[in-house]
Formats: sequence, structure tokens, C-alpha cells
Amino acid sequence: MINLQPCRQVFTDELLEIAKKDRNIIAVTTDARGSVTLGRFAKELPEQFVEVGIAEQNAVGIGAGLASCGKKPFVCGPACFLSARSLEQVKVDAAYSQTNVKIIGVSGGVSYGALGASHHSLQDIAVMRAIPGISVLLPCDGKQTKVMTKALTQHIGPVYVRMGRNAVPDVYTEDEPPFEIGRANTLLEGNDITIIGTGETVRAALDAGIKLQKIGIRARVIDMHTIKPLDEKVILDAAKETGCIITIEEHSVHGGLGAAVAELVVQNNPILVKIIGIPDETAVTGTSKEIFSYYNMTGEGIKEVAVKMLKQSSSKNFA
Repeated sequence: MINLQPCRQVFTDELLEIAKKDRNIIAVTTDARGSVTLGRFAKELPEQFVEVGIAEQNAVGIGAGLASCGKKPFVCGPACFLSARSLEQVKVDAAYSQTNVKIIGVSGGVSYGALGASHHSLQDIAVMRAIPGISVLLPCDGKQTKVMTKALTQHIGPVYVRMGRNAVPDVYTEDEPPFEIGRANTLLEGNDITIIGTGETVRAALDAGIKLQKIGIRARVIDMHTIKPLDEKVILDAAKETGCIITIEEHSVHGGLGAAVAELVVQNNPILVKIIGIPDETAVTGTSKEIFSYYNMTGEGIKEVAVKMLKQSSSKNFA
């Protein structure tokens, strides 16, 4: 049975339970308690909740101030606004100042679909990973989000987390999947080709791996939940052992997961890398599912790319 959960709801439910036992945890939001699903948190822990209104810059600054006083602030709001309007505050108040601020961008990527490009966040990973001193995380399902939330309440230092808006199927079967910042998880073993996903594209990467198995191609599938710090070892091992890498992300093809992987590989073990994501254009408008399908960001689409790459590769011989 497929279990569907919105990562944002799992995050706020878990944060609330932990915050009941840790009064230093403070939720800060930007007129987005509905979008973030912070309604219960605000009602049950009003003294640990700060509403700043539509003022993302102020929210990050307030979070940094709270952190300097020993609090554990989680600044929550739509990813499209937190990653753009408050970029200077993220750079200076959080990363440069090394304050213990967790910036939670919800409804990331194309989650807001029908609202169009103004509400898409397809450049956030690129800009965040270019800022020194901040970690960048993308959970792929509810179970991973729950474990990640626990880890973040104990982690010291600035972090940007991007999660989607809609309910997504589980990638992991266990209730507490392995999670360590900076260490990717290998979901399928294989030496023919590697598929690396992040966030909600991990499910499509896994689906592609399963489809490839059925036609005799053993794909290595990796969940790169941490874009920064990047798990360099798992990528370089994949480059050496499989010879071809596909990356899949709900982000511009410029500056995100694919760019991070390509930058590492080209300097250490140059191989064929294919970056699947949103091309350099204003993304079409529609539901997340429709947009993913339009840009071939599906299990079947990734499978087709993998077969084509293997036919082109001089080191592989697949019919």
C-alpha cells in the first residue's frame, strides 16, 4: 500500500512534539502558518511562535537574533520567497555570522504549480549552495522528513531545507530510515549506470531504477538528500564503478544537484553526465505532476534517458 504524506505536515507535527519538551525551539513564520501547516504549533505553543507577517528579511534577522540568545529558531515560509527576498539576510545574518538558524522553505520547486513562475522556486539550491557556511537539505518523503527534523533540532549551525507542498509517496519502507547530513543513501545497487535524485525526484529515480532492472540494466540509485555538504565519495565511487551518471532535480538545470555532481566529476573522473531538470526557460504552468510529465521528469522518462546513454557510451554494450 502506497502511503502519501506532505513533507511539510510531517515536519510541523514532529517539530511540535519536540518543541513541547524543548522550550528553546521557536517557530518563526511570514504570514504562512497555513502554507507551512503551523496552525497547531501556534495554538499549542503560542509563546514559542513568532509571526512577522509578509517580511521574509525580518524573519531571518529575527531568527538570527533568537539564535544569538541561545534559542533554536526555525524560520518557515514559502521557498520561493525565503530564498529570494531574504537572500542577503541568509548570507550575512545566518551563514556569515554562523548563527543556529534553520530556514525551512516549503512548497519548493513547482509545488505551487498553477500559480506560475512567480511562485516557483527553481533557483534556490543554486544560490544557497553558493553561500559559504550553510548546509542545504531536501527530504524525499515523510519518513525521511521526520528523521531529518529530529536531527535538525540537535544540529548546530545554519541550514536551508527545501520541501514540497503536496502529499508524496514513501521512498523508504522503514519508519526511521538512515539520515546523516552530508551522507547520501544508496537505494539500489548496480554497476551499469547511476541515477541520483534529490527531494521529491528521488521517487522518480527509484521508479526508473526498478524499470531498468526489468530490462536487464542494473542501475545504482542514490538519494542525495544533502546538496551541501555533498557526499563526494559516493559520487566519485559511482563515476568510477558505473561510468555514466544521470541527475534528476526539481530545479533549474543550472546550479543545482546536477551542477554540483558535474563540477565534482569533471575535476576528478570525467565521465558522461546527464542533468535532468527544468531547462533555462520560464517553466510551464500546471500541477506538479503535469509539469514533471511535461519535462520528462518521470520514472519512464529517466529510464529512456538511461537506455540512450548506455547505447552511446563506448564502455557499455546494451541493445
